[in-house]
Amino acid sequence: MKNAGWILALAIGGLLVGCKVSDTKPDEPEPALLSGYTCCNFRYEGDWINDGNYAQLPMIPAGSPIRVKSYGRYRAHVDIDGKPYRLGLDYGRNSETTEKWVAKLVTPTDPRVRLASYPPNVREAILAGKIMLGMSKEQVIMSLGYPITDENPRLDAPFWKYWWSSFGRYDVYWSGDRVSKVEAHPETLMYVLAPGHATTAPAPAKQDAKSRARSGSEKPSSAK
Repeated sequence: MKNAGWILALAIGGLLVGCKVSDTKPDEPEPALLSGYTCCNFRYEGDWINDGNYAQLPMIPAGSPIRVKSYGRYRAHVDIDGKPYRLGLDYGRNSETTEKWVAKLVTPTDPRVRLASYPPNVREAILAGKIMLGMSKEQVIMSLGYPITDENPRLDAPFWKYWWSSFGRYDVYWSGDRVSKVEAHPETLMYVLAPGHATTAPAPAKQDAKSRARSGSEKPSSAK
């Protein structure tokens, strides 16, 4: 009988080992598979995009179509403009969940609409993945992405830490909602800081010849 008891115990143990234990709690809802647009410029290496978003890497522009296909452990598999990529929460995983991080990156509204309303020098800087003095927080995020959450737990802090590379840190300082200065090694500044100063005036609306003539900005052509 003792041997029979041991055999039964081993059989039960084998069944337990063979069963796969799910990491998802039964009452925990599945994360939403979002779709929309990239909130900001993404930096990538191969098919890999992480929350470091190193500015030295090639860039996927803000407003690119994006669709979340699945989630893993600190990972999300996505399609961006029809191509497969992996989003990785490498640095901020102690401060936010993967789903919360991805929700910041995938926006339902196309940021290119806002981009078109910015002054020309600001638009050019964002399209180049750079920042300039006088930019707003919204404009900096669109150009550089969100700063790493572990290093920047509050977006109302006096400065944000960003990285050109794993060794090239630069700090963006704020005066209210506007960039007041950027501190970094001179070589790093050369790559991330656009010349000039951001203006707050909206980009001028285009006018046709008749409208310009009525406003006095252009003389009407003489009739032949």
